[in-house]
Amino acid sequence: MLKGKTVILGVCGSIAAYKICYLASALKKLHADVHVIMTKNATNFVNPITFETLTGNKCLVDTFDRNFEFNVEHVSLAKKADIFMVAPASANVIGKIANGICDDMLTTTLFAFNKIKLISPAMNTNMYNNPILQDNLLKLKKYGYQIISPAKGMLACGDEGVGKLPSEEILLDTIVYNLSNHDLKGKKILITAGATKEAIDPVRYITNNSSGKMGFSIANKAYLRGADVKVVSSTTNLKLYDGIELSNISSAKDMYLEIEKSYKDYDYIIMAAAVADYTPKNYVNNKIKKSDNDMSIELERTTDILSFLGKNKKDKQKIIGFSMETENLLENSKKKLEKKNADMICANSINGDKTGFKADTNQITLITKDEMVELPFDTKDNLADMILDKIIKL
Repeated sequence: MLKGKTVILGVCGSIAAYKICYLASALKKLHADVHVIMTKNATNFVNPITFETLTGNKCLVDTFDRNFEFNVEHVSLAKKADIFMVAPASANVIGKIANGICDDMLTTTLFAFNKIKLISPAMNTNMYNNPILQDNLLKLKKYGYQIISPAKGMLACGDEGVGKLPSEEILLDTIVYNLSNHDLKGKKILITAGATKEAIDPVRYITNNSSGKMGFSIANKAYLRGADVKVVSSTTNLKLYDGIELSNISSAKDMYLEIEKSYKDYDYIIMAAAVADYTPKNYVNNKIKKSDNDMSIELERTTDILSFLGKNKKDKQKIIGFSMETENLLENSKKKLEKKNADMICANSINGDKTGFKADTNQITLITKDEMVELPFDTKDNLADMILDKIIKL
């Protein structure tokens, strides 16, 4: 995901410095070239050798260290990198950056850096709320720095309040978002995901095997590409980026009502959910007791949401559906495209245990009125980008 990108992590003296070890490792797994610069105080919490082992690059501390290839290191690294995150950022270093003081490798390199700059403060609550610190953060914002708000909770000093360094997952997400291609900026996308649940009684329901992974992958990728994203889903155990709106629903009726009230506001609607075609006609208020006799449940059709969207599609709005069949996949998906008045159908293969429901990989064919494009077998995350590439061209 970050192949070809160079990231500088500036680490200040804080008990939270250990989190940056996990962040550096995660960035390497995304194929980023990671460089760490530490203040001398930071070395009291994490040994520079740890970062060198994790990143494969020399960890810089001393501005006048002669133990590397001859060049003006702080300038050359500043030119090379794509993004610079200072985390944890101490009150001392924030004050120095805000007032143009460059007296160590970290501040000197940052002062020579002119691309994406992120500051993640971490300190005692009273220090964070100090008006001098707040004025320095406002000054940094004015100069184009992005400030990552600290988390609330129990601090290392025992105080309770704001000042904790956010999780390494949040720091990683922030870096990935800033380094992503924002070709969907200004677009609003509504995505449905996962299975619906059709209640029989208070403890039983009818559902299917959809995990929601494909829909959530598309949502996350669309967000990284700059879109304003909303997800409607009954699935809650999958990760979405913090900037994505999530509307939790249960039944097909719930999903329809949620979509019906706002579908006109979106440029693209992607129906990746496996919506139930039938629901129990009569809901039983109390748990149905077992008896010696057979039991039947009368079902009725649910509202066809994709058909509703196709019939009520606004000008320039694009409707994308998903199709999963056990036979005649492409033929049935082509019919679905025409019948539902959709702009594209993503036909899912369920041949084998590496595609379809619950799998992390998939095989998809994109069907429009003009063509069928078979995508390569790949992870759902990678396929999400391929799907979005095609949607943009519709």
